[in-house]
Parts: sequence; C-alpha cells; structure tokens
Amino acid sequence: MRTDHAPEQGRIDPMYLLLAAHADGAALQQLTADGLPEPSNPEPRLVSAGDLAEVVRGLEERHPRWIWHRTQDWYPALLGAGVELERCYDLTLCGSILAHSEFTAHTDYAQAAEKLTQDDELHQPPRGLQPPAPPPEQGALFDAPAPGQRPGQSLEALRVEYAAQQEALGQAGTDSGADVVPDAGRRQRLQLLLAAESAGAMIAAEMQHTGVPWREELHEQILADHLGPRPGPGQRPAKLESLTAELRLLLKSPALNPDSPQELMRALHRNGIEVKTTRQWELKESSHPAIVPLLAYKKLARLHAANGWAWLDTWVKDGRFQPEYVVGGVVSGRWASRGGGALQIPRQIRGAVHADPGHKLIVADASQLEPRVLVALAQDSKMAEAARDKDLYAGIAAQGFGGDRAKAKVALLGAIYGATTGESGRLMPQLARTYPRAVGFVEQAARDGEAGRTVTSRLGRSSPPPSERWLRSQHSTTAEEQRRADSIARSRGRFTRNFVVQGSAADWAACWLAELRRRLRALRSDGAAVGELVFFLHDEVMVHCPESAVGDCIKAIEDSANAAKELLFGRIPVEFPVSVAVVDSYDNAK
Repeated sequence: MRTDHAPEQGRIDPMYLLLAAHADGAALQQLTADGLPEPSNPEPRLVSAGDLAEVVRGLEERHPRWIWHRTQDWYPALLGAGVELERCYDLTLCGSILAHSEFTAHTDYAQAAEKLTQDDELHQPPRGLQPPAPPPEQGALFDAPAPGQRPGQSLEALRVEYAAQQEALGQAGTDSGADVVPDAGRRQRLQLLLAAESAGAMIAAEMQHTGVPWREELHEQILADHLGPRPGPGQRPAKLESLTAELRLLLKSPALNPDSPQELMRALHRNGIEVKTTRQWELKESSHPAIVPLLAYKKLARLHAANGWAWLDTWVKDGRFQPEYVVGGVVSGRWASRGGGALQIPRQIRGAVHADPGHKLIVADASQLEPRVLVALAQDSKMAEAARDKDLYAGIAAQGFGGDRAKAKVALLGAIYGATTGESGRLMPQLARTYPRAVGFVEQAARDGEAGRTVTSRLGRSSPPPSERWLRSQHSTTAEEQRRADSIARSRGRFTRNFVVQGSAADWAACWLAELRRRLRALRSDGAAVGELVFFLHDEVMVHCPESAVGDCIKAIEDSANAAKELLFGRIPVEFPVSVAVVDSYDNAK
C-alpha cells in the first residue's frame, strides 16, 4: 500500500488532484504534496457535470491521488458511471484522525479543531462518529448540478484544509513534556493510517456499489419456514399470531400485545413472574409455562422486525444487498453502517447470502485478532510463543493454566475488557504472573484513562479526551462524591484499556482491507479472473469470485494479512493467521 510522497522506481512523480463542487459542475486543481498549487499547472479547471466522469477516467490513467471532502460525496456516482479509482485522500476522515491523535496534539491544526469528548457521567463511552447522510443531490451528480456549493467546500477552502493537514502530519512527534520531539516513526505510522482510512472509504463505496450476493427466494423461504406465509399489511405472521394466542391464554390476558413492553411486564407481574426486564437470561429464571412460548415469540419477532419481508423489499434489489458503510463510525476505528443492519447479518438468514452460479464465497476471518494484537503491542515474548500456534488460548493454557483453555480465554479477554470480578478477576493474578508485559500494558492503558489521559492505537488513532463535565466529576468533597468519582474513573479506564487494543486491531484490519483491494486490482490488471470484496465486519472479509479464481483470491487474502502485520509491527515473531472457508452460502462458512 503506497503511503509516502516519494515516487517509486520506474514510476512518474505522484500526482495530487483536488476535486470540489462548483456551480458549473466540478472544479479540479493539481496540487503539490504539501497542498500548494502545482507550479507547472496552477490554474483550476472547471468541468461540467456531464463531462466529469470521462474527465476523471482520463486523468486516472496517470494514477493520481484524488483529494476530496468526502469519498461518499463523489465516488458512488463515479462508480455508477463505470469509473473506478486507485487512490484517494478523504479530508473528513483524515481530519478527524489528525484532530484527535496524540501524535499531532501539539499542532495548530489539532488545537484549533473541534473535538469529540468522552463524558462518563452516565458510564457510557462515546461509540460513534457518524457523519451526516450524503447530500440529496449526490445521486444526480452527473445530471444538472445543484446551484452554488456548500459552505466550506469550495476548491480553495479544501486546498487550504489539505495543506493544513499535511503540515500537521509533517509535525507529528513525541511530546516530552518540555517540548515536542519530531518523530519520523510516528509520522510514518500516522501517514499509513490516513492512507488506509481513505482506502477504506473507497472500499466501502465499492462494496455498496457491488453489493452482497443475496438470493431473494431463499430469504423468502427462510422467513416462511420460521414465520409462516408472508402476512398482509399490518398483520402478524401466522406463527407469531399463534404464539400470541398461546401467551394470552397462559397469562390470562385476552388483549395482550406482546410487542408492548409495558403490557407484557404488567401481564407477567399479574401472573407472579417478578422480573425487572424481559431479557432472555432473566426470563429463563422463571419456570412459568408462559416463558417458553414468550422466548420463542421474542426470537421470531426480532427476525420479523430486523430482517423480515419489509427489510427484504427495502434493501435487496436485483439479487444484491447494498448497504451504506460508515468508515471509522466507531471511535476506535471500527466501521458502522447506516441502515440495513449490514454489520448484523443474523445466522438465521445467512443462507440467503449465496454465490452466483459459477462463483464461490470466500469468507476469511482473523483468528483471535485482538489478543494477538495485544501480544504485538506489549512485545510479550512468552505470550508470543503461545501465539505461534493457531489457537492462542490453547497455547496460553499450556503455559499457565494447566491446559485449561476455557480459563485461559476468560482470563485474557478479562484483561483486555477490564473484567476484574468473578472468574476473570480470580484468574487475573495467574495471567499477570505468567505474562507481566501483556497485562502491564493494558493496566497502564486503564490507569491513563482513569487519570483523564488519552491512549493511542498503534498507528496513531487516539481516544477522545474526557469532557469538562467528566473532569469536574473527579473533584470531590465528600466520601459519597469520591466513590462516584472513582466509579466514573474506572469506567473510563475500562474504555481506554480496550480502546488501545481494539483501535490497533482496527488499524490492522484497515491495512488488511487496503492490501487485499490492491492485490485483487493487480490480479485484474493482469487479465486474470478475479473476485470482488463484498462484505467486511471488523475482522472478517467476504470475497465473491469465479470458481477458477478461488486459489488466487485465497493467496491474496493470506498475503494481505501478513503484509498488514508487517506494516504495523514489522517482522515480529507473532502470527496473525486467517481462517478461510470456501462456500456457496454464508451459513456454511462457520
């Protein structure tokens, strides 16, 4: 994955093209690597909306890096016009990283930026950085342009923004307390993160354009098997209606609506079922005969609401599910999705995700990714020995838990997620004695969070700083206030403990995706039959490919995983294996 500004041997100097909306269609300007107008071609070029796709197609032959406000504003329409691009720089995504990163916190850019903060008053760490929905005119990009342009997105405003971001990147360093020491290693890692994040934005648009192969008739059959025939508008499916009648009888509530939490709780209490919630684990503690049909109803109702006929009619068209992914939608760098539940395809309907005739689905996931990332971050040589086997938990069990894999897993995940009570808490001392560096690493991240400091992923994505409200909560005058302050601090510590591992795992996954895209594109340019990335979930990818290309695609997936490890950590003695399944339908992958 190319990240630097230096030309590769045998290639022309890199080209940077800024693309912005304009009243007449679009404006293009060639820039230097630092964001100044290119001296040999400084003047902007105006392009009509109708000509833009062909102009971009022609310029792409020079392998430029496209710079724009948001990938989602431009790339979907270009893909719709048959134009696929190699590289871009997403100003919105990169700006968010630079604004929050510890590596650039001292720069004018970061200090002037508006920050997302964490407020743990309610013990809820921030989860998302959801960007606004695409503008309504996006789908008609190559039709008549909308008059004017949105504030702050003029060509010159975007050029100034890009130059400011490049200046901040160039100043990346280490804050020693007295001053900031330039740090080329940090700058290179942050540059890699910006490149991977921008590549992720392109991949997200490409996956939305391509879509997940989805057999509508198989989905219909799954729904019929579980719920009965498709109901009329406003009606419950037959099996839900039957369970409703059974619940009304067992709970002596002839008009009960089991979809109403209030009605359901009242009916349960009237029948002596003293529960505080209708969560499955709590309901199972009761032996009342209504519990079994109630749990069955809740399971089927979730299927009907989340992925029933209405979902199928809305989200699957022409054999493809085309959700919108939100790159960096979670503060740790994980993706989110907007509509359609793309990141939550339940097992019940995975049989509908089916390869086209003559094709296969290759489903690959990184085995035990976050624990392996912890090994690499902490440079724990003993845990690295355990990680040489495909099953890290079994290796840890053999070294410190008498071969008990279950205990080893509970202990390690407890260290990552901050579970210090119960079985995990009891096992923690043994884990700490066996792997002091790994446990010490996450404990330090927790202490940093409790003290109000930020933590940073391997490539430079930093956790949000605490809010003013959080900081005020840490000043106590009574014992009760101190207990509350300690509780709030521990909550933030659990968040930062996990952030540094999950964020670094997201760094690895971003590089894995970008490398895989690059390798698949290289196969295509060689004229080989090749697969397409169609789905991504945290540490799992799905490639849809012709049967003849399965071997090449598997090699690309595995080689990309190894390349991602080396990009983040160098050639370390820690394996990042991927499990690969070649299947016709997604339900057979695991």
